[in-house]
Amino acid sequence: MRDALCASEPGIGLAIQMIVLCLVALSAWLVLRVGRISLGQQAYFGIGGYCTALLTTVGQWPLDIALLAATLGGAIAAALMSWPLLRLPGLHYAVASLAVAELFRLSLSGWQYQVPGPSGTPVGPDGVHGFRDIRWLFDHQISQFDYLMWASAVLIAVVLALVALSRTRLGLAMKMVGHDETLAASQGLPVHRLRLLATALAGAVAAFAGGLYAHQLTYIEPALFDPMLGIHAVGYSMLGGLATPLGPLLGAALDLGLLEATRWFEGWRMVLFGTLVAVFLRWRPRGLLDETLVCRLRSAWQSRHHTVSTAMADQS
Repeated sequence: MRDALCASEPGIGLAIQMIVLCLVALSAWLVLRVGRISLGQQAYFGIGGYCTALLTTVGQWPLDIALLAATLGGAIAAALMSWPLLRLPGLHYAVASLAVAELFRLSLSGWQYQVPGPSGTPVGPDGVHGFRDIRWLFDHQISQFDYLMWASAVLIAVVLALVALSRTRLGLAMKMVGHDETLAASQGLPVHRLRLLATALAGAVAAFAGGLYAHQLTYIEPALFDPMLGIHAVGYSMLGGLATPLGPLLGAALDLGLLEATRWFEGWRMVLFGTLVAVFLRWRPRGLLDETLVCRLRSAWQSRHHTVSTAMADQS
């Protein structure tokens, strides 16, 4: 068991946690992209965690297949939960999404489904006592470093997919809905369908993150899916920026990489995080990487690339 996943490598554990929270933040970013604030992404995070754990412990599924199934389940659950709420205005939608997530968390607190495991001990969700012995990584001798590399590859793939999506007509239509839904509707765009699609994609990403988290922690419980998880996910997107999928990653790095990992801010992390969000809402409502900055960076990169290409052509 020397190479098995364990809690003796806090650096790698923190890195995996950052990847998981980045994925949750990306799910909140997708909803923000279409002009809605979801404070309930923790519900789909929990769905992914419980579904993946059930499939690998009770069903003995491979982890990759279980994650894909939980991702599909998260997308379907997000679409079903959000469909009745789509026509609500912004503030009402945010509060309703939080209420739905809390109802889901309370339902998990009363859910008990345990079967005998391979060793004879019961496995499965046990209400408020949580879901224990999620041992797929231990049983298959997956090291922390290997799991970190795999999770990192998934995060990179998700970011690249979202960047590619933002450059398509569908991505531009979602952006238009987020900027001005009335104007988008007058142009013939199906506003509610686009929001439903964005919400389903967001639920899929959050569910995948939940599956990763459950197997890294080996234990989950309903208390882990509290409202602060959804609030932090939205805060990361607002801090980092709404113009690019790299924004939520930057926001998570500011919180976990700076405030959480630095002893200077010990005991003041939540105060500083809330202050940063308030300051950014006042002076940079679109975050650090807003559309203006991204446009300037892209223009500077293209100008430099053109200069280098011209210099190389002159030399030849």
